[in-house]
Amino acid sequence: MKICKIEEGSPAARAKLCVGDEIVSIDGHEIHDVIDLKYYTYDAHLRVRVLRPDGREHTVRIRKEEGEELGIEFEDYLMDKARHCANHCVFCFIDQLPKGMRETLYFKDDDVRMSFLMGNYISLTNLTAHDLDRICEMRISPVNVSVHVTDPEARVRMLRNPRAGECLAVMRRLAEYRIQMNCQIVLCPGYNDGVLLEKTLHDLILLFPAVPSVSIVPVGLSDHREGLCPLRPVDAEKAREIIETADRFGEMCLERYGTRVIYCADEFYLKAGLPIPAVDYYEDFPQIENGVGLMASFEDEVREAAAEVPHGAEIVPFSLATGIAAESFMRKMVALLLDSCDNNYECACPVYAVENRFFGSQITVAGLVTGRDLLETLRGKPLGRRVLIPEVMLKYGERVFLDDMTVDDLSAALGVPVIPVKTDGRSFAEAVFASL
Repeated sequence: MKICKIEEGSPAARAKLCVGDEIVSIDGHEIHDVIDLKYYTYDAHLRVRVLRPDGREHTVRIRKEEGEELGIEFEDYLMDKARHCANHCVFCFIDQLPKGMRETLYFKDDDVRMSFLMGNYISLTNLTAHDLDRICEMRISPVNVSVHVTDPEARVRMLRNPRAGECLAVMRRLAEYRIQMNCQIVLCPGYNDGVLLEKTLHDLILLFPAVPSVSIVPVGLSDHREGLCPLRPVDAEKAREIIETADRFGEMCLERYGTRVIYCADEFYLKAGLPIPAVDYYEDFPQIENGVGLMASFEDEVREAAAEVPHGAEIVPFSLATGIAAESFMRKMVALLLDSCDNNYECACPVYAVENRFFGSQITVAGLVTGRDLLETLRGKPLGRRVLIPEVMLKYGERVFLDDMTVDDLSAALGVPVIPVKTDGRSFAEAVFASL
């Protein structure tokens, strides 16, 4: 993979590496991908063998701080193609996407490098013996693992891959090398609940401290499941059952290890009609990216921000749009901030729940709301002078919704600015009190 960019003043620039150079080896070690690059460039003194654009090989000596990056970029971040998932999971959400979306949304990655570098979850089913050896040798940690169920037959049935049953054996080997594994269970009623869930949790907590956290999230079911395996959604009764099981094992871990380890996603509490646990329940929020404790953390930050609102603060009237699941919670958060003001702005700051027509009514989370569904919900409504939306509705790092509508498109259609807000309480409070 050829270098496409060199940061000015970086170790690579000082060593006179050039755009178009191809890194062949570092200190005699061949470089095949970004993991090799990061691992073998940690030291302060390096001998880098490069292939010049004219076909000649050249050795460059680099001096830098230990751990400092070279300051180079490649056309592809991995310096290699991402590995495609080899599973056919009964619950795969990508299989449930409607046709006609941008092509990248249909790519199923299952790449340990993306797990280590970007936090993606992997199933371990496409690891080669070389991959496993490299993880152990390089101490590639943490790795995020989509476990779902540890019983071999049940896991093969869920992932529909004959290698799926090897998961626990692979995890035990990684644990021997002290590789940390944050684990996820997508709960599918009839596939991995009941005694199978209990066995899975029992197997995973025996791997502590290599498995420091396990999240349980409910299966997401869209309206686009034609020809797919029939699945039942998690209902209120099932949600309460899962919470009870998770809490029982969590209390066991607290007593044995001093940490809870097992957590349910906030969605379970919403489905069960139960209050979200207090912020202390989630310790250091090890699985907040999976929606575990996100509401507790958000409310704690909003309360802190509300206590700091200056006397006489004013709010530019706004409206807020979110998914159906978070509607009542966000009404409460808005009220907390409005109550910190001298004036009551409640009527000027409505909260709108957006029904998901694009994916289906069973999808109630904000992160899967599309631009067109926002437009349908908000058109003709009192919006104030701006509309706040959670940033998770957008493609990472961009201002584009899942249906390719842009934030600017939506703003123009509604006639008021649409403002994406980071999904933490402090950012939300700052957005509420921001002036246009």
